[in-house]
Amino acid sequence: MKISADFTVIPDAYAKAAPPENCIDGTPIVSFPFYIDELDPSVRFLHWEFVDPDSIPVCGFQWNHWSLANLPVDALMYDFNDSHALAIPADFSRTVSAMIPETVQGRTSAASPLLTGRSTDPAVTMHYNGPYPPDRDHDYFLHVWGTMAPLAGLNQGFWLNEMERALRNDDGLVDQGGIFLTGKA
Repeated sequence: MKISADFTVIPDAYAKAAPPENCIDGTPIVSFPFYIDELDPSVRFLHWEFVDPDSIPVCGFQWNHWSLANLPVDALMYDFNDSHALAIPADFSRTVSAMIPETVQGRTSAASPLLTGRSTDPAVTMHYNGPYPPDRDHDYFLHVWGTMAPLAGLNQGFWLNEMERALRNDDGLVDQGGIFLTGKA
């Protein structure tokens, strides 16, 4: 599986410099587009995490910006005029539930009980949170997995460790890929 995007630096519309209409409580909430190519033909479901390992020195843990599970490959639109096999469109995080209700999204680090004074809006705590590095440019990692069946036991608002555990215990994990993208400070 090959993961790619039309950029290596996450555009302002999806990150810290997003316009107010792309934010809730100051948090960017419009997810960026990306591509999935060279997918193993036996993959039927996709799952991903978008995380910031560079946040560890800043807040003490890796920040989870977005996690999604049980996205049926067959539910995605193929554009036969495009050179990419699967295109995940911009703002997918906010639209996927209406389009593909069996797909679930996990909590972001904004939902952590250790953080006070942050938004409790589910659009922030259980959907994409754009990069907002406070100290310097950060490298963010988008990791996508492909399985033959949906991951069992995951509901809307799952925690990232639950998805990672389900992936470790899944005999149907057949493919994975990832990409590092930069978020500007």
